Amino acid sequence: MNAVQTSREDHLIAWFAALAITVHIVEGLLPSPLPGIKPGLANIITLTVMLTYGWRMAVWVAMLRVLVGSLIIGTFLSPTFMLSFSGALAGILALGIGRFLPGRGLGPVGYSVLASMAHMSAQFWVAYTLFIPHEALFRLLPAFMTAAVIFGLVNGIIVHQVLLQLRK
Repeated sequence: MNAVQTSREDHLIAWFAALAITVHIVEGLLPSPLPGIKPGLANIITLTVMLTYGWRMAVWVAMLRVLVGSLIIGTFLSPTFMLSFSGALAGILALGIGRFLPGRGLGPVGYSVLASMAHMSAQFWVAYTLFIPHEALFRLLPAFMTAAVIFGLVNGIIVHQVLLQLRK
């Protein structure tokens, strides 16, 4: 029988996805001031992977994190999964688009804020469209987007520091 051939990239994707899944699960245990507001620490791994190995590898890490993480914690195809998946998809698409901005482009902090805001926007619209189609939900949008900016800034600063350490 022939063994499946794997590349160095396959091994890196598996390793980073496992790390992101672990962080995702641990973060799920943290208390939240408002449902839907989490620091998004697993996104630090996704962004670090994108800036070190490229967007394609980051897509794999982000999608595997959501899919496998939801299978492990038992939320696959639940509302929680739908929110997580839509946020991760929007964030990774924003990162992909952000790579083509003119000029010097974005640094880790800019990418992180962009992805965080896209993530939160997608989650909000999925929540509104599928689960809570009530105008009162829009009263929470400023708090959600403020949290997205704050956590995007913090995570971007962490990614910047991680990249500095990796370059040493």
